[in-house]
Amino acid sequence: MTFLDEDYWTDRYTSGKTGWDIGFASPPIVQYLDQIENKAVRILFPGAGNGFEANYAFRNGFSNVFLLDISIEPLQRFKVKNPDFPEGQVLHQDFFDHQGAYDLILEQTFFCALEPKLRPKYAAHMRRLLKPGGKLVGVWFDREFEFDGPPFGGSKAEYEELFQSVFEIKTISPCYNSIPERMGSEVFLIMENSKLQD
Repeated sequence: MTFLDEDYWTDRYTSGKTGWDIGFASPPIVQYLDQIENKAVRILFPGAGNGFEANYAFRNGFSNVFLLDISIEPLQRFKVKNPDFPEGQVLHQDFFDHQGAYDLILEQTFFCALEPKLRPKYAAHMRRLLKPGGKLVGVWFDREFEFDGPPFGGSKAEYEELFQSVFEIKTISPCYNSIPERMGSEVFLIMENSKLQD
C-alpha cells in the first residue's frame, strides 16, 4: 500500500475525519443479520472501524464475531464501549495479513477504502478467508466520485467482472435499504465461495 497505511487511518480517526462512519449499524447489514438463524456462524467484519455492525451482531446472539481494523484507534474505542465483547475477537491487523476461516464476511465501506489497484488482491484474499460455501456479503458504491479517494467508487459491471471468476455471485442489485444520503448510489452483493478454480 502507499499512503493508505495505518498512520493515515489513525489520523483520520483522531482528527474526526470519518465521513464514512454513519454512527450506527448499517441497515442493509442489520437486515441481513436478522434473517440468519444459525447464531454460531463465524463472522468477520474487515475494516470494521468503530464496529457498530459487529456490536449489533454480538448483542443479537452471534458469539463468533470478529472485527478487524488496520488502526488501533477505533478498536480501542470499541473495547471501552463494549467491555464484555471478547478481547481476542478484536483484531488489530492489516486485512491482507490476516489468516482465518469464516462462514460469513460482512463488508461495509471497506472495499471502497482500498486503492483500486488492490481490488484483485482483495477478491483473492476474501476467497482464502472464506470456508467452502461461505459468503461475502455487503454494500458497494455504484457511483464514481469527483475527487481522488478514499472513498473510491465503482459500478455493478466492474464488480461482476472482478468477482465472477472468484465467487458465485448470488445477488447484485440496487440496495433498497441504504441510508438516505446514499440511496440510489449503492448495490447489495451476496457472493458464495463455491466456484471451482482452474
